Amino acid sequence: MTKAFRPVWFTILLAVTGAVLGLLLIDYISPFDLARPPNFFTKLHLQLLKGDPERCFAALDRNRVDYRRAEPEHLKNGCGYDDAANLQNSEIKYGSHIMLRCPALLGILLWERHVLMPAAEKHFGRKLVSVRHIGTYSCRSINRKKGERLSEHAYANAIDIAGFAIQGVPQITMERDWKDTAAKGRFLRDVRDGACRIFGVVLSPDHDPGHSNHFHLDMSFADICG
Repeated sequence: MTKAFRPVWFTILLAVTGAVLGLLLIDYISPFDLARPPNFFTKLHLQLLKGDPERCFAALDRNRVDYRRAEPEHLKNGCGYDDAANLQNSEIKYGSHIMLRCPALLGILLWERHVLMPAAEKHFGRKLVSVRHIGTYSCRSINRKKGERLSEHAYANAIDIAGFAIQGVPQITMERDWKDTAAKGRFLRDVRDGACRIFGVVLSPDHDPGHSNHFHLDMSFADICG
């Protein structure tokens, strides 16, 4: 009986696939650490935490995040959540409270620490003071259009970001500064690109007119960076 022929490329593919799956498993088994910069597996790790809320809350506790669990909002008109948290305090201010599902909140904190704050130092040599957001949970359809499917906002799985305050720098807003060719515009593109390493969907003014004044960041199982 002749031995079945297996192409070299197939053997290499199996080895690479096994190695990637092994690294993913190690990454997921390891405690989620907000001090660790986002890597190749971060987005998938956060997606997996959506199916394991207690493990996600344990990550917030272990990283000493000042939060409190939100009372579950049972499904009504398709909207709701049961694993959300309110961010009480962080290294920067957000103008008003942030209430998000746990993995999305971890995503915001990663973005704050490993993208926003370094970008402020890089482009202005100054400290990021605050982020202005314009909404998290809202029982509504995409772009508030009748007949559209529900937005990720309807599951407390998304946040809209409109501007940033950096020490000694005039307020930066998406609406006014996205097309800026100097430091403000470069900062905004850097923080958009950094968000794409963390969130499933990131929509900016480049994506469509409906996002001309804000970033939409959500933790859906998708891969859109626009």
